[in-house]
Amino acid sequence: MLKESKAFSGFSVNDIDKAKQFYEETLGLQIDKMEEMGGLLTIHINGNSNNIMVYPKPNHEPATFTILNFPVTNIEETVKGLKAKGVKFESYDSEYLKTDDDNINRSGGPKIAWFKDPAGNILSVLELGSE
Repeated sequence: MLKESKAFSGFSVNDIDKAKQFYEETLGLQIDKMEEMGGLLTIHINGNSNNIMVYPKPNHEPATFTILNFPVTNIEETVKGLKAKGVKFESYDSEYLKTDDDNINRSGGPKIAWFKDPAGNILSVLELGSE
């Protein structure tokens, strides 16, 4: 039934203007704001035919899981660049998940680092070899 559907993802934020500034200025993504649709944002991801919808929600609660992953070719360089723009990366130190002094998890699977958007949603950069 939905096999031919061009599905897309979406998530909520509590402040649409802060989200627009973060995704556009800090992360450098192309963002469209649709005032006629309550201020919805559309995030354009290079190479994807479908965009991501960001919508305002007054009673927003941040996701407790990663909602958006950005593959990169050099995670150290990317993390350093984002930190220079004020992005704060998460630190983990548990039996199953540990990040190093650079906030990068280097054990089991791709190297990955997590950070949050202004609404508290969890995002990541992960090194997959090509962007």
